[in-house]
Amino acid sequence: MSTILRPPVVLVKAKEAYSLWFQTLADFPKIYRYNLGGKIENCFSSLLENIFITAYLSGDRKAAQLSIAILKLDNLKFLLQLAWENKCLSNIKYSSLSESLDEVGRMLGGWRKGLENKTPSPERRRNTTSCGETTR
Repeated sequence: MSTILRPPVVLVKAKEAYSLWFQTLADFPKIYRYNLGGKIENCFSSLLENIFITAYLSGDRKAAQLSIAILKLDNLKFLLQLAWENKCLSNIKYSSLSESLDEVGRMLGGWRKGLENKTPSPERRRNTTSCGETTR
């Protein structure tokens, strides 16, 4: 019996946001398409790559890679804001992209919180007795 691995939902949502961006890029002003548009494109690619990699790591490496993905997302949001402020994106397109990326951000934040609860920090491990009680 073979098991079909499904991608994490956050990766699916990030891909959907990228699809919105990909449709938007055609309407991006030509003068900005290859510099600011290119930077946004690279950020999207990097974000998708980091989320994909994070899904297949474990332990501390997963948490570190997840932090990188969150930083990439924040950078992407900043670049999209710059594009919007410089009239490269319409209000509607910027709003749609922002809503999609906000959802991805909430999912990444929840994933990080789940990892923090699952794998306590070294300090929390030191302050826990063998029965699981916290010392003071």
